[in-house]
Amino acid sequence: MSEPLRVEITTLAAWHIRDAEEWWRVNRTAAPNAVRRELQRAFVLIASQPRIGSRATNVKLPAVRRIFLPIIKQHLYYHLTGNPQYVEVVALWHTSRGKGPPI
Repeated sequence: MSEPLRVEITTLAAWHIRDAEEWWRVNRTAAPNAVRRELQRAFVLIASQPRIGSRATNVKLPAVRRIFLPIIKQHLYYHLTGNPQYVEVVALWHTSRGKGPPI
């Protein structure tokens, strides 16, 4: 088994994550840390199995994949990049927003 890849978060994705965490803490007081817990699980998954997500067809950036985070009902968008390769998280996008993230 190979080593898990490093996971990096773009500035845009960090803003999305921060907004989601703030909203969740205010509006879902029974589970204020759900976003953080979902993301931690997702990062472990995509670091060890980076091709697990489905290809994102609603973005302009090539070779982006996404996985659905069912508890918070958002998609985590990411792609492989760099040499050596690492996973770059490019967006966190709620399903209710309609079209895909601006990536």
